[in-house]
Amino acid sequence: MKRKANAASAVEERIGYRFADATLLERALTHSSALSAGSGRSESYQRLEFLGDRVLGLAVADMLLRAFPQATEGELSRRLADLVRAESCAAVARAMQLDSAIQFGTTKGARARLTQTILADACEAVIGAVFLDGGYAAAAALVERFWRERMLAPPRPLRDSKTVLQEWAQGRGLPTPLYREVARSGPHHDPRFRVTVELPDLPPAEGTGRSKRAAEQAAAAAMLQREGVVQDDGYG
Repeated sequence: MKRKANAASAVEERIGYRFADATLLERALTHSSALSAGSGRSESYQRLEFLGDRVLGLAVADMLLRAFPQATEGELSRRLADLVRAESCAAVARAMQLDSAIQFGTTKGARARLTQTILADACEAVIGAVFLDGGYAAAAALVERFWRERMLAPPRPLRDSKTVLQEWAQGRGLPTPLYREVARSGPHHDPRFRVTVELPDLPPAEGTGRSKRAAEQAAAAAMLQREGVVQDDGYG
């Protein structure tokens, strides 16, 4: 119990927010595998992640409007999609060091399942927890703290990753990349897709997203980055 409290306190220090209701942060850092028999899934981070996803989108949209007053709706939409996608949220989760704070079950190998999706969900759950504990202003301040530098970074290529990958493959005499949906999870109203992209003589690459298209974009971006075509992945 003391170890868990210390981990939560360390997270509060890193995110710059102290919870009035410590159980909210505890829930935000609890994977469903850590729940005891008979516990409802509401005791894990899932409901907070649902809320945090919406708060994050609103906060980032507000930041973009203020930072880029001359940007078109299309440019704002591309920037928003880039900043709130799973890969970006997972990177922020690592910056918050949530990877060492998430509570998993005691089953052997449970922590080995610490995937990008889990990191992204935990990040959004923490935002949701801050929103419930301190209101929108506190949650927006947290988002600005961890997303402002990302937002102000040079824009990513406007061409989507699937287009770049296809052009790269064609330039090397390879066929059109093949995308396969390998998994779908989550409720009907908020699904998560996992997709692989394949090219001859190359290992497949994988991506996740809230739509099949977003997952395909993420998979293409992962292959481009792995093959050294781009230094960072493109819009997902």
